[in-house]
Amino acid sequence: MDTLDQRIARKAKLESLYVGKDIEVIPKPAVVLDVSKARRHCSSMLAATKALGVGFRPHVKTHKTVELTKLQIGDDTSDVKLVVSTVSEIEHILPLLQDLIRGGRRINVLYGLPLPPSQVDRVAKIARRLGPESISFMIDHLSQVESLRRFSNNTGFPGGVFIKVDTGYHRAGLPPKALNANGLVEAVTRLHLEGKAKLVGLYSHSSLSYQGKSPEEAMDNLTKEIRGCIDAVIYNHQCFANLALDLTVSVGASPQVTSIQNFMRGDQQGNGPASGLMRIIQNVSSEGVSGIKISLELHAGVYSVLDLQQLSTHSRTSMGRFDEEIAISVAAEVVSIYSDGERQNPEALVAVGTLGLGREPCHSYDGWGIVGSLPALQRNDPERRRLVVKRISQEHSIVSWDTKDDELGYDEREIPLEVGQYVRIYPNHACITGAMYDWYFVVDSSSAGDATKVVDIWMRALGW
Repeated sequence: MDTLDQRIARKAKLESLYVGKDIEVIPKPAVVLDVSKARRHCSSMLAATKALGVGFRPHVKTHKTVELTKLQIGDDTSDVKLVVSTVSEIEHILPLLQDLIRGGRRINVLYGLPLPPSQVDRVAKIARRLGPESISFMIDHLSQVESLRRFSNNTGFPGGVFIKVDTGYHRAGLPPKALNANGLVEAVTRLHLEGKAKLVGLYSHSSLSYQGKSPEEAMDNLTKEIRGCIDAVIYNHQCFANLALDLTVSVGASPQVTSIQNFMRGDQQGNGPASGLMRIIQNVSSEGVSGIKISLELHAGVYSVLDLQQLSTHSRTSMGRFDEEIAISVAAEVVSIYSDGERQNPEALVAVGTLGLGREPCHSYDGWGIVGSLPALQRNDPERRRLVVKRISQEHSIVSWDTKDDELGYDEREIPLEVGQYVRIYPNHACITGAMYDWYFVVDSSSAGDATKVVDIWMRALGW
């Protein structure tokens, strides 16, 4: 793993080579990030959570960069809360976290899966540099309590603890009624009273909303997730009541969390799911649960850049075209064209495959990515005629029309691409696509006339 000095030197070298250059001349395939779109998405989320009066804990795992983390947290809050999926992400943003502390802001980073015993010493080393209350963990099994004790003994102060609740997604966590399996809640409360851990609250991540197709479904999923955590508090309130502390309930996934932005535009407020969501947020925040005061916190990650999976959920009533909303794309070269009757349908061969795009499905269409706007495509109906990645191999893929074979004549189906031309492919799943690269070529579409000029290089955290 590179040291901080090595990362700085590498970033400086890349900047000297590519900043100011057009995407057309950079090495390909390459992942491109539009900072204008990312900034807009981050600002919208911060404004929505502030207006709703709930906390917000952005996830770093989608982009794994210092720069986009800054956009996610903004400048207005004194409490900076983040989620990471790997220890390397914490190490990568450590200088930023230290700068925030020096600026008088309180930070807390949640390691977003049960702490592996092999990582305790590594995380403790980071925590000692950041100080007390800087690191939290989630647990869902009694055996994990020992790692919390080890962490405290190693650092001299307790780590924060979220107990993971399974509200129906079944990826991790315990059902509300079984949260105290094998005495887990009781063990955590004892550790809290010993000063070896600090119980923060309950955490749920439910991606059931990824299968949704409307704002109503997204809001209904968020309501059900909150209710699941409330049930967990009710079933275990005697354990929590003994601690005389407030509990944080942290819930979310990008589709259901972005649905709260509909309230900012005055959309959906009168419908059933919207009123139900607003009611449960207000009740939990003002009344608590079983005599326990609750602070509601939302978390999300891929909202910051979006992708085709996110857009397919239609969680917001107001959305632009995919290439107006998604901040991540892959620039790749066209290396061959098959338009002279060699195949049933005209196709193009593009020099990027699974190792540059990922192989994540999207339920709204049959393909592995969609080609962004081209002059030849703009002359047609973009919803009826769009080029998609139809088939994908390890290092290359086939692009063709996203239409039925009998909808167009063969001449109409000619691929408007040329060998040597580059295209920008928008991914189904931005988290997976970004993980294929070490850095982003950053552009700014708000710059008139320079929307394809590289303005910065953002280095990603690598490894685990």
